[in-house]
Amino acid sequence: MRTLVARLDSDGDVLLAGPAVRAAAAAGEVVLLCGPSGVQAAELLPGVTRIVEWECPWIVHPAPDVRPVDIEAVTALVHGIRADVALILTSFHQSPLPLALMLRLAGVPKIVARSTDYPGSLLDVRLRDDPDVPEAQRALEVARAAGFELPEGDDGRLAVVEPPPSGLSGPYVVVHPGATVPARTWSPDRWAKAVVALTAAGHRVVVTGGPGETELTGHVAGACGTDLGGRTTFRELAGVLAGAGAVVVGNTGPAHLAAAVGTPVVSLFAPVVPAKRWAPHGEHVLLGDQNAPCRDTRARECPVPGHPCLDQVDPAEVVAAVAEVTA
Repeated sequence: MRTLVARLDSDGDVLLAGPAVRAAAAAGEVVLLCGPSGVQAAELLPGVTRIVEWECPWIVHPAPDVRPVDIEAVTALVHGIRADVALILTSFHQSPLPLALMLRLAGVPKIVARSTDYPGSLLDVRLRDDPDVPEAQRALEVARAAGFELPEGDDGRLAVVEPPPSGLSGPYVVVHPGATVPARTWSPDRWAKAVVALTAAGHRVVVTGGPGETELTGHVAGACGTDLGGRTTFRELAGVLAGAGAVVVGNTGPAHLAAAVGTPVVSLFAPVVPAKRWAPHGEHVLLGDQNAPCRDTRARECPVPGHPCLDQVDPAEVVAAVAEVTA
């Protein structure tokens, strides 16, 4: 049995597909079709046999042009995979049907997805409902609809392959201030104040971030924190998070990576998307006004002056939350 699993957006989304991938892998090979911003997470998922990268023009932001040559190339590539079944994993605001059409043209004999729109002959198994449950569970339900189940002993939590040791000595707390969507994280000055407050409470603070976030992590770390911005790969970041007592982070991929390595999360969560679906799929404390005016807007930039849903959170609340999850 060879299963094609498609999750075409970012690292966090790919990590949340992990339980569905493991269920499919219990029955055979899994080829994961993902976008360029999800590859580094895909490389960490147990059960993935092969990764195929594709920049999908109706998923990726900013969207690339739709070019016939690209569509033809990926259709031919999928045809060569010879998948027995395909699972299309999407968020509630995404349609699986454009990809289902491509997979049908590529000869995939069985396609399973959740779709509110009438799929005609594009889907063989269609889940109509859209339950308000954690995203990882929604994806696992698609795998189960295809006849896959998690192997015995698999509790359905997020998981990654064993990360490398961090090389950091002594207990520490990770602060990860960046996010690809600005509305989903605290403002830089609030992060910097939280680092000072955590340090004053006796914590060693390690600040992490990607290669494009070094200015941010330097500002946030200040004179108190250890700045690792731009100094770790995604796999190495998993090791840093695994060694931490807690991770303080916005709604972004490393929050899910922390959950996957079993580290409790203090989540600065903006309600632009529902926490019931997107909060860390593991032990966490949620901070932020979940009834703020930006609720369910899916805004990339905060639509409310002053970013009140998060910037009204006091750094002392972060210190208290870290104490709660590390007790």
